[in-house]
Amino acid sequence: MAVTISLSHFTLPTFLYFLLLSTSHLPIFAINITNLLSSYPEISDYANLLATTSVAADLAQRSSLTLLVVPNTFLRSSDLLNNRSPPSSSSSSSNLGDVLRYHVLLEYFSWSDLRLIPPTGKLVTTLFQTTGRAPNNFGSVNITRNVNSNSVTVHSPTSNATILGLLKTLPYNISVFKVDSLLVPNGFDLMASETRPPLGLNITKTLIDAHNFNVAASMLTASGVEEEFERDEGGAGLTLFVPTDEAFSDMSSSMKFQSLPAEKKAVVLRFHVLHSYYPLGSLESIVNPVQPTLATEQNGAGSFTLNISRVNGSVGINTGIVQASVTQTVFDQNPVAIFGVSKVLLPQEFFGKNPIGSGSGGGGESVVASPPEISLSPVNSPEIFSPPSHLSSPPILGKEVSSAANRKKGIFLWCIGFFYLLGTSH
Repeated sequence: MAVTISLSHFTLPTFLYFLLLSTSHLPIFAINITNLLSSYPEISDYANLLATTSVAADLAQRSSLTLLVVPNTFLRSSDLLNNRSPPSSSSSSSNLGDVLRYHVLLEYFSWSDLRLIPPTGKLVTTLFQTTGRAPNNFGSVNITRNVNSNSVTVHSPTSNATILGLLKTLPYNISVFKVDSLLVPNGFDLMASETRPPLGLNITKTLIDAHNFNVAASMLTASGVEEEFERDEGGAGLTLFVPTDEAFSDMSSSMKFQSLPAEKKAVVLRFHVLHSYYPLGSLESIVNPVQPTLATEQNGAGSFTLNISRVNGSVGINTGIVQASVTQTVFDQNPVAIFGVSKVLLPQEFFGKNPIGSGSGGGGESVVASPPEISLSPVNSPEIFSPPSHLSSPPILGKEVSSAANRKKGIFLWCIGFFYLLGTSH
């Protein structure tokens, strides 16, 4: 049965009503962050910093953001205001503003979004990156989720901050989360003494606290190489790839790893360590895939190297014998990064067709191979921390959404005029 609608009853006020109803779900483009935070006295110091810099004005022109705010208790204990340059300094406001911009994620996250973050972490671009002042493009943060406690932590190369809770949300426009520490971008000295972990990090304890790394922790203690690693934390830092307990249990018995003498087991452990600090972003965009390890330093150039590349959306590690992948971020704070890996990294020098010690040359020889190109430490390599483009929100997201909304409103206004003229003709 056909239904006939008389267009003469659709007056201009009627269409205005439907226009407002249809566009009520569109994003809010102008964010007044000062007003938004004014009703929360526990973050008044942080809100005041936003208002006294140009950051509040920057946020007014953007949407789809996540803002990390530091409550008064944590902000005051950080001595940020005492450590920065005097107000008369021209760089003071800029430095402070950039630290605050580092807490603005150019992507909207709800609580449920954060709980879906994979254990390996997710790289997210911050507002600081858009200024062009981020040293070596270190304007991104790595967000990780602890699979046991379900806690969410935001990592920078020099600091970590755990998310305490959701403060405010305007769905798909902005969410505001409280964090327990100030995040400091790489190259800033505002809180260097507080945010940089002391040399002598207890690696074994860190692994035990992370769970699922008990076998590796006991091997480090028994071999004595843990002390060696901790002595090497200075300078360029360390990156450790630690197999999970499942990785050890899944290892084929034909590999005869457990039958290795103690000195060779120690070499295998050194084979899991790079003598440079590489956060997750650096690994994902590493310049030279062939990387020397601590075992390389003891056995000669070209031996005991790892081939690191991006495979199926994660960091892959190829030893020539096994192909492993990074499964989670265990610890990431300059100068030490610890990542869980899916398999025990077995060097072909011990487990290949011509292992060291199997011939007449004895166990002291190393396999001859062409020396790999050694990439610069990520601190000295431009672009190396730049995250993949698909992992971050583009800076012009707000403009694109605004343009789409304007086109939609134009169509509605055209319809109003058309139906209004049609109605008045009757």
